[in-house]
Amino acid sequence: MNELLAVYGLKWNPFTPELPIEALFVAPKVADFCWRIEHALVREGGFALIAGDPGIGKSVALRILTARLERLPDLSLGVICHPQSNLADFYREMGEIFGIALKPHNRWGGFKTLRERWLAHLQGTASRCLLIIDEAQELSAPVLCELRLLGSACFDSRQLIAVVLAGDGRLTEKLRRDELQPLGSRIRTRLALERASRDELAACLDHLLASAGNAALMTTELKHTLCEHALGNYRVLTNLAAELLSAGAQRQVAKLDEKLYLEVFNQTQPSNSARRTARSR
Repeated sequence: MNELLAVYGLKWNPFTPELPIEALFVAPKVADFCWRIEHALVREGGFALIAGDPGIGKSVALRILTARLERLPDLSLGVICHPQSNLADFYREMGEIFGIALKPHNRWGGFKTLRERWLAHLQGTASRCLLIIDEAQELSAPVLCELRLLGSACFDSRQLIAVVLAGDGRLTEKLRRDELQPLGSRIRTRLALERASRDELAACLDHLLASAGNAALMTTELKHTLCEHALGNYRVLTNLAAELLSAGAQRQVAKLDEKLYLEVFNQTQPSNSARRTARSR
């Protein structure tokens, strides 16, 4: 890895998922969503939703949001790591997150203790505890219903906690079910991520290269080609670029260009004659 970075004078690999926070591309709609969470949801409580297909920025949005929230004084921030849990394991994880010894077999005791913990935090800091759940489409309906009931008080007029759910289309479909419509109707803040335009992909690519220390790593033509072939998906874009970066370092080319793109990706595509032969078998 160090050799790869040294070839192009990079501070880090701009196409790895493990980018530092300062290197992440922050789209305007993501910045707007984070502002609303920081200045409204944390203060008022309730549910927020990040939804979109795989590879279009949900996890990056959560990393950006978490980094901003961690700077807030007195905020108690928790992250669910195992959304597939049943109710007993859900309570076990919630107890660990919020520093409470819960007994999963005593759901009423856990329910009461968690609410008291959140209420005490609210009274002491004037902000809600905040819970982030990635891959929330994996949450079972009973857990989602329990979470809704846990977080509301005074006949649903007071929210004790703020919750950010992030998931793909299966989550939005799940929230339309009859038993989950009460939760779906309580989503206060939404970030609907869609396939990125070529301009958005290009802006992301430029940002990644500049933040890594070599804005001139790719030719303009190659950038256009990558954005056209990324299918509006940031993950596809960075995967293609990462493959080219490795190939370029191996070949010791001075700059990544379309010639390299054709050399790398044409090798993985069978020729027309090979495809015809395969179909005739």
